Amino acid sequence: MELVRAVSDTFWSTKVWLPPNTTWEDIRPGVRSDVTHADYRHLIYPIPLAAVIIVLRWIVERYWIAPVGKAIGIKSTGPKPPKPNKVLEAAYNVNSRLSHKTTTRLMKQVDLTERQIEYWWRRRRAQDKPTTLVKFCETSWRCIYYTYSFIFGCIVMWDKPWLWDIKACWYGYPHQSVTNDIWWYYMISMAFYWSLTASQFYDVKRKDFWQMFAHHMITILLMALSWVCNLHRVGSLVLLVHDCADIFLESAKLTKYAQYQKVCDTIFAIFTVVWIVTRLMLYPRIIYSSSVEAPQILPMFPAYYIFNTLLILLLVLHIGWTYLILQIVIKAIKSGQMEGDVRSSSSEEISDSSENSRPVLTNGGTPKKQASKNGTTASAGVSASPKKKQ
Repeated sequence: MELVRAVSDTFWSTKVWLPPNTTWEDIRPGVRSDVTHADYRHLIYPIPLAAVIIVLRWIVERYWIAPVGKAIGIKSTGPKPPKPNKVLEAAYNVNSRLSHKTTTRLMKQVDLTERQIEYWWRRRRAQDKPTTLVKFCETSWRCIYYTYSFIFGCIVMWDKPWLWDIKACWYGYPHQSVTNDIWWYYMISMAFYWSLTASQFYDVKRKDFWQMFAHHMITILLMALSWVCNLHRVGSLVLLVHDCADIFLESAKLTKYAQYQKVCDTIFAIFTVVWIVTRLMLYPRIIYSSSVEAPQILPMFPAYYIFNTLLILLLVLHIGWTYLILQIVIKAIKSGQMEGDVRSSSSEEISDSSENSRPVLTNGGTPKKQASKNGTTASAGVSASPKKKQ
């Protein structure tokens, strides 16, 4: 126990986490009648709240969003499964990635050509992909939350002086009161990101899975650190700036799934502008204040540099995502419509038209081309008109 206490005392050293000449006793909740300091013990509350959010999400998606999606024609079924084959199924269960070596080995075990095996494999992988309705439900839930969070954040922050003057984040630090509305804003936001961190492992897999995982963890660390160090003012600003653009991103994806292409293009254009303004203009302004203005107002300490480094790391992620967004914008300008999702599925999707261009096996087991609906031909496993990723 003495060793644990020694490690704890070293880790929570006031020389690291607090400004000079400040102790944990100085910012302990209740030590001052005129200031309500943040209580680090409250950081446990977002975890059970996250469980409540996950249950609430399941109820909303199942009994509200899914029926609405079906009513507007969102596809709830996937492509047809491939013909049952025990040998191929066993190999697929071992490794869903098909290599040339595996294909060669399987050709010796089953009476199929290389192209037929590849085609079967694509169809089998398609069975593991979520339907459009599943993606619609997931996106709708995030859109609902971000809309709520941004509106609630605006209501909470409207009368706060640091919303209009960022330097107010540093005046009087660390003796800054946590009001009830800021407390709920923090707890619910942190609970949501905990729920995203957990649900990310069973939600639709995206090509930026690990970037998003890092984003969620950095966000949680930033919020926890800002709470412990009583930096909730700048933390609430960061939350408000981040929720705004996400509303339009999720809305654009919803209209894409519903096949309202013109509406999708319009919303995505709005999203691009809002993203650049909030993530690459307003957010760097917060970092400027924390990096340049804060040192002129209060004495620096190690935890401050950790906090600021995490803020900058978050900005680096924003720059990377901006690059992906601009790629989509450029493609949209060239093609005349927004193509795909900036966070599209990492694995290949099978188009409905591939069902019309499936290989027809002759008696000898070799595939021959079959005419698709538009009169063209397509070889085995290749769609005549590849579907854009959602």
